[in-house]
Amino acid sequence: MFKEVKKNKVKNAGLEKLFDFLGELLAFLTIALYAVLIVDASFHFIPEGTVMDILLICKTYASLALIIVVGLEAVVKRSFVIRLVFYILVAIVIIFQFFPGTWEQLLGYVGK
Repeated sequence: MFKEVKKNKVKNAGLEKLFDFLGELLAFLTIALYAVLIVDASFHFIPEGTVMDILLICKTYASLALIIVVGLEAVVKRSFVIRLVFYILVAIVIIFQFFPGTWEQLLGYVGK
């Protein structure tokens, strides 16, 4: 039994290190993106069009990605129930973020 617990702790430590690295990388890239966009607001060196649209989309979703990665790092060492609750909350946020009409559809199904 103790060997299984050790294996899980070693596995979780590896995942925690991976999420830690990803979180640090995303934090750096997100802050760099915000810095570029703030400087561009004053000096306008990024032309309007596709590149700017991509940067603005990245700005929108970079914070969400960072929060999810940091949350995964936090729950990887927690119990299954806490991880499950986190996964459900992330799923709810993503579903309603990308499919905004979902709530009305669900209410339509319940009302019938």
